Amino acid sequence: MSERLDLAGKYIVLGLTGGIACYKAADLARELIKAGATVQVVMTEGAERFITAVTMQALSNRPVYASPWDTRPDNAMAHINLTREADAVLVAPASADFIAKLAQGRADDLLSLLCVARPIDRCAMLVAPAMNREMWAHPATRRNVAQIAADGAIVLGPAAGDQACGEVGDGRMLEAEELRDAVIASFQPKRLAGRRVLITAGPTYEAIDPVRGITNLSSGKMGFAIARAAAEAGAAVTLVAGPVALATPMGVKRIDVRSAREMHDAVLPLAPSHDVFVATAAVADWRPASTVEHKIKKVAGQGAPTLALAENPDILATVAALAQRPYCVGFAAESHEVEQHARAKMAKKNLPLIVGNLGPATFGREDNALLLVDAKGTRALPHADKLTLARQLVAEIAQRLPQAT
Repeated sequence: MSERLDLAGKYIVLGLTGGIACYKAADLARELIKAGATVQVVMTEGAERFITAVTMQALSNRPVYASPWDTRPDNAMAHINLTREADAVLVAPASADFIAKLAQGRADDLLSLLCVARPIDRCAMLVAPAMNREMWAHPATRRNVAQIAADGAIVLGPAAGDQACGEVGDGRMLEAEELRDAVIASFQPKRLAGRRVLITAGPTYEAIDPVRGITNLSSGKMGFAIARAAAEAGAAVTLVAGPVALATPMGVKRIDVRSAREMHDAVLPLAPSHDVFVATAAVADWRPASTVEHKIKKVAGQGAPTLALAENPDILATVAALAQRPYCVGFAAESHEVEQHARAKMAKKNLPLIVGNLGPATFGREDNALLLVDAKGTRALPHADKLTLARQLVAEIAQRLPQAT
């Protein structure tokens, strides 16, 4: 699949402050540019101790600014000029000292000056903290982070893990790909702000014995894309995932399950407290009526074993029948006659919306085509990558939801 250009036409000021995580800023600049953004780098004096301006200039293909006294602009006002075209300022890494500056409104270097001087109504501020775990946990830092968030900054992370000092804990700067995705998310319309969305994704696995089972070809990619799109749209997202090896979208709470009954038991207690339930998981209709403790051996002359099946609970139908049910969206992965089968499923399970697609044509792929079916008719979402389709579907769902009270 070709590179996504989710940041095409966007102008991002990338601010670097003093910290070892500056080494990640090189990858971050490349990721933002690959996504279509124009990246203007601004560095503090401390940042230049960790990575050179030459490196960042080569990667961004633009001159790097560091001093408020820079006379290259005709008016010698880099702190004004640099944000007038900008769509966002991303400070990554943001040191404890720089976060304190932002919280207090101090402006004693070029980066802090332009943060204060930026047009706050149209230039977002994103801050990616990076520091030692004790610095992150310090009460002053916690107050400062809360203050910049209250002032409108979007705080990204930090992550937990190994730190350059040898300690382990919270304070690591998020990775370049995570920060890129967070910047992309910041520009998405918040159609689901304040909503809670529950999503199932992937296949289920029904054990026959310790090494064999019944499953299907679902990759989970469509469900994970919907989870990301819903989180980008401002929703609080819970993703109940079958056995897949996919990264969890940023900001999404994930619950891993294996079998249909495990998925059922995870979903049912959560459903009444959510506004939307999107059932993308390819749940097995049947499971072995019993499992055996040890691997079934092939014995000469005995032929194939007989496998008795039992019906699994219908998760979507059960949620749709709740007295306090969320807005339920079903998926129908069919091999033919998509609309006909989707309408039958919609009527049987009493759903307001169902999404049909040709399952064999999309399993494991990065692209898809969807058919939205409801009581008013159908709407085709033409062939596209799954994230694009997921964003379109989220927009359709948002339009159909009752107004929040």
